[in-house]
Amino acid sequence: MMKLCILGSSSAIPLKERGLSSHYLEIGNKAVMIDCGEGTQMQLKRFGKKWSAIDHILISHLHGDHYFGLVSLLSTMHMLERQRELHIYSPAGLEEIIRMQFAASNTRLRFPLHFHIIETDKKVQIFETDKFSAYAFPLKHSVPTYGFLLKEKPGRRNVRKDFVAKHSIPYEWFPRIKAGEDYVDDKGVRYANTDITESPKPPVSYAYLSDTAYVPERADDVFGVSLMYHESTFLEEDNDKATLRKHSTAKQAARMAKSARAKRLMLGHFSTRYENVEAFRKEASEIFEDTVLAYDGLEIEF
Repeated sequence: MMKLCILGSSSAIPLKERGLSSHYLEIGNKAVMIDCGEGTQMQLKRFGKKWSAIDHILISHLHGDHYFGLVSLLSTMHMLERQRELHIYSPAGLEEIIRMQFAASNTRLRFPLHFHIIETDKKVQIFETDKFSAYAFPLKHSVPTYGFLLKEKPGRRNVRKDFVAKHSIPYEWFPRIKAGEDYVDDKGVRYANTDITESPKPPVSYAYLSDTAYVPERADDVFGVSLMYHESTFLEEDNDKATLRKHSTAKQAARMAKSARAKRLMLGHFSTRYENVEAFRKEASEIFEDTVLAYDGLEIEF
């Protein structure tokens, strides 16, 4: 299971009700932050999210509305006496920006900070944990930009409760059975693992397509994803502006979700030129029905 919280859903300029791009994705007892626009640390407090759960931060590209909140977030982690290492993944150049700002204030972080440069023309795995794998793939914007895919790893089979109740299985057998062993009781009777266990829930996945022109060639990189977030800075009536600035329209995002056979689509990164963002959902749902609009504080479990 994954749980997503939208910390910011506006593009370029923050609004009273919409902060700048940042997503907080919980997987088990850990969290991954994707992008960190200005004011992100305040949104973490506002929506009650744990700073300490974050071990990985993914930055899609180096436009300010996607990373200007990083220095203040890291500084607060430092003042809260974080000790555990933190990993940041981004296009080249971010480490120099961050290190320079801390050097200027004579700040030496209390925790190890590791930067990882993303530079690829195809989908690649950038890290993994025991719970999930994380991938990056190229998008098409005015600066080097990458999308992200986070995929849960398949869980172990679960011991059937009715079998446990009937046979009083000793606790020490549970890890062995979950690892695939047959169960042998104290009388020497063997029970096949497939008969006493049941399949875990299917693993889920989350795709984040940040600022980008329409890139149908990337659909295979996120094929079958459980939830796809896709920027939709413009409506189709302003397609010329989207093309010029290498952004996407709501209709193009819907086409991408349909091509990728996503289970669900979320739109965000709305231009402040539009007062009624419901028009984005209406436009996209004509092509991809299960479409929702991002708003600050929205939480989705999947």
